Amino acid sequence: MKIGIDRVGFATTSLFLDLKDLAVARGVDPNKYLIGIGQSEQAVIPPTQDIVTLATQAAAKFPKAELAQVSTLIVATESGIDNSKASAVYVKHLLGLDDFVRTVELKEACYSATAGLQFAKGLIVLNPNERILVIGSDIARYGLETGGEVTQGGGAVAMMVTANPRVMVFGDTNVAMTKDIMDFWRPLYRTEALVDGKFSTQVYIDFFQACWQRYRQLTGRTLADFEGFLFHLPFTKMGRKALASELGDREDEVASRYWNILAASQIYSRRVGNLYTGSLYLGLLSALNNGQLEAGNQLGLFSYGSGAEGEFYTGTLVAGFENFIDHPDKFLDQRRQVSVAEYEQLFNQQLGMKSEDITFDVSNDPAEFVLAGQTDHKRVYQRK
Repeated sequence: MKIGIDRVGFATTSLFLDLKDLAVARGVDPNKYLIGIGQSEQAVIPPTQDIVTLATQAAAKFPKAELAQVSTLIVATESGIDNSKASAVYVKHLLGLDDFVRTVELKEACYSATAGLQFAKGLIVLNPNERILVIGSDIARYGLETGGEVTQGGGAVAMMVTANPRVMVFGDTNVAMTKDIMDFWRPLYRTEALVDGKFSTQVYIDFFQACWQRYRQLTGRTLADFEGFLFHLPFTKMGRKALASELGDREDEVASRYWNILAASQIYSRRVGNLYTGSLYLGLLSALNNGQLEAGNQLGLFSYGSGAEGEFYTGTLVAGFENFIDHPDKFLDQRRQVSVAEYEQLFNQQLGMKSEDITFDVSNDPAEFVLAGQTDHKRVYQRK
C-alpha cells in the first residue's frame, strides 16, 4: 500500500522583521545574519497569534470536504499552551471537525511532526480509508538581545496523510536515533528556550551522519539514488553544514544536484525563520515550489529535535504534486515590515505565562483565526 502526504498547507503571520535592521540595532555586521546564519527576514508574532491559530490557518487551506473526513488530528509542537489539554482540541474546534475525531499533541523538540507522520502511517496501515491531519506548529523564542534572537520565527505546516497520496509516498525504511543530550531545552518556568548553540550544531551533524550511514547499511543505497536531501532548518546555514559533512569538496553532478535542492529548500525558511516542528516541512514545501523537481524523484529527509532525537526517511514525489501544495510566495511578499521597536513591543506583549484576564485588540490582525485574550485562565479564540 502506498501511504504518504496528500496535501501541504502553510501559515505564518502577516508581519516580518528585516534582519538587516535587527543587525544595526544590535551593533552587528548584517552579513553575520545574512550569510553567517543564512537568514534575511523573520516572522514577527503579534499577541493575537499562537500555535493554535497558526495551526488552524494552515489546515483551513484544505478543502472542507477532505477536512470533514479526518479521523485523527495530531498537532506537534514544543510551544505548548497548556500542560494538560492538547492544542489539537482547540484546532479541532476552530476547524469545525466532527466530534468523533481523535486529537493528540506530540512533543520532542523540533522532531515530533515526523513522529506524527509515522504514527499516521501506522493508522492508515490498519485502516486504509482514514485521513490523518498532522500539523507542526511553533513559535521560536530565545529572548531579546540574546545569541539566539536571530533564529526566532514562527508558523505552521499542515499535512494530510492518506493512502494513495498526491504529493509524496513514504519509503519503507526509516532510521530513528535517540540520546539524552542537553543541547537545547526549555524548563516549565520559561517562555524562552535555553541552547548551547555550537554544541547543538555538532550534535545535529553527528545525528545526521549516524542516521544516514545506518540507512545506507540497511538498504545499500547511496547519494546517487536520490535527487537530494531535505533538512530541519532552524536557520538555513544548518542545512548547509549538514550537507557539507557528507559531500565535502565533491563537485560532480550528484553534488551539484544536492546543493541545488538544498538552496531551493532554504528559500522560505530564510524569509520566515525557525518553525521548530514545522521547519523540515517548510523546507519540503520550499523545495517543491522552487526546485527543479518532478514526479518519481526520490528525496531523503532528515528530521532532528534537540535533546536529542533524529530520523532519516525517504519519499517519492507523485505526478501532479504541485496541485496539492500551498504556494505562499504572494503572501510572504505582501506581509507588513515592522521596525525593531515594534517587534520588541510585540515580543513583550505575548500572553506567555500571564495568569490575569486580558483582552487583545484583534482589529489589526488580518488573519481569519485569532487569539482574543484570556478569561478565567482560559484562552479565548475567535474566527473573524
